[in-house]
Formats: sequence, structure tokens, C-alpha cells
Amino acid sequence: QVQLVESGGGLVQTGGSLRLSCVASGRTFSNYAMGWFRQAPGKEREFVATISRNVYSTYYADSVKGRFTISRDNAKNTVYLQMNSLKPEDTAVYYCARGLRFGVERDHYDYWGQGTQVTVSS
Repeated sequence: QVQLVESGGGLVQTGGSLRLSCVASGRTFSNYAMGWFRQAPGKEREFVATISRNVYSTYYADSVKGRFTISRDNAKNTVYLQMNSLKPEDTAVYYCARGLRFGVERDHYDYWGQGTQVTVSS
């Protein structure tokens, strides 16, 4: 069983920054792509960013491109999401997930964390 634990969420003003972390259990972290998704109240969970297992490839949703950066440290079993220039519309619960493939669809991911709340005040 794989466990993913997110941290780093909080309340920030518009234009501020946060860095989310997600630590994975197990010894096969480097074999999988990792992704970040988010879900705002009353909305479906949406793709934010993904990173390949070898760190060579990343992909972002258009809404966060140029503001968010996904990275990973395979030695620490950790994936990060650096979020800059935050906007109120970024307010959501953010989830990390383990990817069976480098993709943007929810069904490409098999394990999910419990989520961390990010709130951006205007």
C-alpha cells in the first residue's frame, strides 16, 4: 500500500507564494510519474501539473503555466509544487497522486493523498 502525504498549504494573499510537498511511502517512488491536481468547492478535480519519473519532462495546465513549478527529489521520495503569483482562483484543495503514466487524466493515477487546502485572499 502506498501512502502520499501532502503538506505546505495555507492562507496567502494574492500575489504570494506557497510550496507544497508530497512525501510517498515505499521504495518504488522513482518508477512512477507524479502529479498534482486540485479541487475547488463545487467543481470537479482538475489537473495542475505532472512530472515524469526521470525528472526530464513536466507538463502544466494552461491556468498555472509560468506561475507553478513541479519538481521531485527521488532520493527523498518527495514531489513539490512551487506556486508563485497566486490568484484567488487558485483556491482549492490540492492533491498529489502517483501516475501509472505521464498524463493529465485522473484515471492515469492510482494512489492519491488526502489533500492540503490552499486559500488565496483577494
